[in-house]
Amino acid sequence: MDFNDTPEEAKFRAEARAFLAANAEPKGRARPVLRGGLDVEAVKRCKSWQAKKADAGFAGITWPKRFGGREASAIFHVIYLQEEDNYAVPRGLFEIGLGMCIPTMMAYADGEQLDRYVRPALRGEEVWCQLFSEPAGGSDLAALRTRAERDGDDWIINGQKIWTSGAHLSDFGIIVVRTDPNVPKHEGLTFFFLDMKSPGIEIRPIHQMSGASHFNEVFFTDVRVPDAQRLGAVGQGWKVSLTTLMNERLAVGEVHRPDVEDLVELARSLVVDGASAIRNAAVRERIAEWYARTQGLTFTRFRTMTALSRGQTPGPENSIHKLVNASKLQDIASYGLDLMGAAGLVMDDDLALYYAMFQQALLSSPSGRIAGGSDEILRNIIAERVLGLPADIRVDKNKPFNQVPTGPR
Repeated sequence: MDFNDTPEEAKFRAEARAFLAANAEPKGRARPVLRGGLDVEAVKRCKSWQAKKADAGFAGITWPKRFGGREASAIFHVIYLQEEDNYAVPRGLFEIGLGMCIPTMMAYADGEQLDRYVRPALRGEEVWCQLFSEPAGGSDLAALRTRAERDGDDWIINGQKIWTSGAHLSDFGIIVVRTDPNVPKHEGLTFFFLDMKSPGIEIRPIHQMSGASHFNEVFFTDVRVPDAQRLGAVGQGWKVSLTTLMNERLAVGEVHRPDVEDLVELARSLVVDGASAIRNAAVRERIAEWYARTQGLTFTRFRTMTALSRGQTPGPENSIHKLVNASKLQDIASYGLDLMGAAGLVMDDDLALYYAMFQQALLSSPSGRIAGGSDEILRNIIAERVLGLPADIRVDKNKPFNQVPTGPR
């Protein structure tokens, strides 16, 4: 591993630090931005911040200059994310669109489509979502049942997607559907992008126990999508989907609050047995455990950064980061409430300690262990692709999708 920036990287890091210092508040002094709590005002703040980043050249750092990017290598994107993690900036609205949807568009859409959609997305003028998961598929994306049938120059889509983050706020979406049930499940898929205001699309927000409604069910009833909005060849939707999922790796994983630093501040402000909680040996022992995990994640990220800096492609090792970080967030939030005692029951963010950050995180953190790959899926990836262990047996391999046994409906 190389822990040092090159001169060019160091110059960029200083530029990013100067921009953030002039335009954002450090985490320690600012009210936390709670992921999923995107009301009208929060959406405005997200869009305003995205436009400001784009004007300063810190949005789409790896993207072509014709769309407002820098055409820099992925390591510069990672460096900016590292620096931005020190600030309380509005998040939760554009990560999927800019991190997954638009990069897929740039790989498969034509020039006219790119000219129409990329720059507005980069500036935060249009929001995108990703329509992948389905009720009957679980963690197996290739088991999807939403279907599309050809009708002249259009395709007609019928079916349902679920857990679609931000669908109720989105202008456009990318979707993978089944166009041929007579071939094995990975071979009968086709990929499209569509207007989320199209007739026949119904979006139902899912009310979460945290009080937010970030996820959605999306129903499709005879939704017409032009064949011109197909990405990739008919039947090659799985290949396009892999392009979408691979783009997640370049984000290197966002650290959500509360983290170890927040827990330390909380322990300093609370009293246990007549003294500051931070002076309690048992409290310090727990904090030290999470600090060690955090450092392990930091050095794992450095491996990815080293690969990117050398022009290499990050490998499946990045699954380790999400697997560890998701459970760490849940554990830290739970322990923070234990330290608060009865005060941990207060959910009003104007009355609760630290704006109810620990309470909100505990209620929303289980989703982090499912979204973007469940713990079990990530363990399989690490076992098979990092450790080289034998793959799971797949009884449906090479079997036509319409012949795969299903449970009673």
